Amino acid sequence: MIEMYSESTAAALAAAVRNRIVSATELAMAALARIAEGEPKVHAFNQVTPEMAIETAERIDAAIAAGEKVGPLAGVPVAFKDNMNLIGTRTTCSSKILENYESVYNATAVARMLDAGVVPLGKLNMDEFAFGSSGESSHTGPARNPWDLTRIPGGSSAGSAAAVAAGFTPLTLGSDTGGSIRQPGAMTGTVALKPTYGRVSRYGLVAFASSLDQIGPISRTVEDSALALSVIAGKDPMDATSHDAEVEDFVAAARDADVSGMRIGVVRDAFEAEGLQPEVREAFEDAVKRFEAIGAKVDEVSLPMSQNAIAAYYVIAPAEASSNLARFDGIRYGHRVSDAEDVIDLYLRSRAEGFGPESKRRIMLGTYALSAGYYDAYYAQAQRARTLIAREFGEAFERFDVLLTPTSPQVAWRFGEKSDPLTMYLSDVFTIPVNLAGNAAINVPVGFSKHGGDKLPIGLQIIGDYFAEAKLFRAAAALELEMALDLKSPIAEAADSDDTPPDAQGMLGYFTS
Repeated sequence: MIEMYSESTAAALAAAVRNRIVSATELAMAALARIAEGEPKVHAFNQVTPEMAIETAERIDAAIAAGEKVGPLAGVPVAFKDNMNLIGTRTTCSSKILENYESVYNATAVARMLDAGVVPLGKLNMDEFAFGSSGESSHTGPARNPWDLTRIPGGSSAGSAAAVAAGFTPLTLGSDTGGSIRQPGAMTGTVALKPTYGRVSRYGLVAFASSLDQIGPISRTVEDSALALSVIAGKDPMDATSHDAEVEDFVAAARDADVSGMRIGVVRDAFEAEGLQPEVREAFEDAVKRFEAIGAKVDEVSLPMSQNAIAAYYVIAPAEASSNLARFDGIRYGHRVSDAEDVIDLYLRSRAEGFGPESKRRIMLGTYALSAGYYDAYYAQAQRARTLIAREFGEAFERFDVLLTPTSPQVAWRFGEKSDPLTMYLSDVFTIPVNLAGNAAINVPVGFSKHGGDKLPIGLQIIGDYFAEAKLFRAAAALELEMALDLKSPIAEAADSDDTPPDAQGMLGYFTS
């Protein structure tokens, strides 16, 4: 049973539970055992929920024994980024200001996963309020990369990617505002999808930048990503920005994996990006050749306006963050000082103590950009640039089915290596344009770097038109089959070598002690 958990995908585990080859409870225990062993090293979780997991698994087993129909992910252990509400857990966004906030409702994406039968393992570590590209801004301490514990796992969905790469779970949900799903996917060797803006409801997601945020899955395989999207996608009356676009058979698209005749555009501008490491470029070029070898029609395309994306993003995103985070003031939500002299002192000290340095930086940047006399010069101009970037993508998709870039210009770096905020921001040079345009994109592992003597994953980004996720899954699955990479991290390997059967009471005792 432990071997089955370590080797199987979410789709395979769900099938095994439905066919009573293994029970949901056994899978939950296997997941909790792996977390108990590896979590002290990785710190992927902010909160583990063993009681909730076991109770849910037992209900699923009882339903199957009674002959009842269960959901497509029944029995699969899953965890959620700590900016998504889940009843019975704290939703802290890895921030001191929300460290004691308890969810009173479920986010729509979380609720849909629960309805599909997942077993909730808990809440995952992240950059504070999703502000970051490394996981280092977390108030609870950074998550670590299971490929090399001295390196970052990417961010802001740091724990979401690390948990999958460590073998704790085959599937997690993260959120992506400027690359926060795809970039950690690239750095941990996982499949990571940012759906089209509006494809997945944002209701119950703590907002960073409301016009950019999107929830998506991180998984071991493309098929699992497709399965997860088929569960969470669709119109939600609680989110006016959610779209009623048809939820296609994404799993069938992933299983198709045929790119014969598919028109693929290689973004030429990517080769000129600042900080692009030679090994990343080599892996990218090799992947392009493999697409050609399996029948795709490959040509180059230029997206010159995308070179302005980072400048536009770091006006728009902080501006929206400044507005969204105004609610955390010590009165309505979050950390509150107990000895304030008056209400102004309460606001100032509660927010000063509650927010970390990166959150304060972005709040101040956004407030400045929206202030009188600067709105037109900065925010309005950034929105104009955004419109041009989206138009440029639209023109490219008249010629191509999908576009290719590296996901990140470099592999995972060591903790503390990027202390300058601007250097950190540049790590999202390939992912940010997609959020500004609202398109869909997926990271697929395409190789490894020996950077510094260490084996570190490299990812390729496949970008699709609005609501063209089915094409993404076809292309991503074809490349996944062609690459046939061994994506088991050292932490996952170590967990696989331990075949000690998990004990239910022992697991509960470990997590509640």
